[in-house]
Amino acid sequence: MPAKAAARKPRGRPKDEALVAVRRQQILDAAAPVFAQHGYGNTDVQFVADALQVGKGTVYRYFPSKEALFLAAVDRGMQRLTERFAADVYTIAEPLERMEQALRVYLDFFREHPEYVELLILERAEFRGRKKPTYAQHRDAHMPRWHELFRGLIAEGRMRDVPVERTAEVLNDLVYGTMFTNYFAARDESIEEWAERIMDLVFNGILSDAERAKRKGRRGNR
Repeated sequence: MPAKAAARKPRGRPKDEALVAVRRQQILDAAAPVFAQHGYGNTDVQFVADALQVGKGTVYRYFPSKEALFLAAVDRGMQRLTERFAADVYTIAEPLERMEQALRVYLDFFREHPEYVELLILERAEFRGRKKPTYAQHRDAHMPRWHELFRGLIAEGRMRDVPVERTAEVLNDLVYGTMFTNYFAARDESIEEWAERIMDLVFNGILSDAERAKRKGRRGNR
């Protein structure tokens, strides 16, 4: 008998990983506005399939459940924000200009994609038991980059010597809250205007030089 041939090749066409990735993103991009419109509980996977004009089984081939589809859609939104930062923020060398641009890009992204604001709200409402929400996962992954930026500014004498973790947390909470307030209040002011307001207060504070000197003197006399 002839020697056994190597293991048989699987039938059918080989899986094109690039095509799979593209199809997966298409499904997620269609799912986000569907979940945002109907809510998590009222959304049927068929709604997403209808938006793509495919069968429901096609969606399930990529995502085994509605929960997996929803959480992946939230993650996709944060990945898209990361891509914007990589293209429009992290390429800026000057630290303070990078901070200003980060604020613009952040607020502009969520204004352009209100569906992701809704998904963040839905995730909190529907999946309270998650150890760490999707937004927090992505935020924490990028914090070391900003810590390093603040350390550089402190070393150059351009920023007060305060814990970089505190600075990053406060700034993140500020823009995070602004994003939600802009959405809930349907503010129509330009992103540039909001960025200038925030950065003016962050860079210059709200107290006059004289008042800051007074407060410093009081603390020194305690």
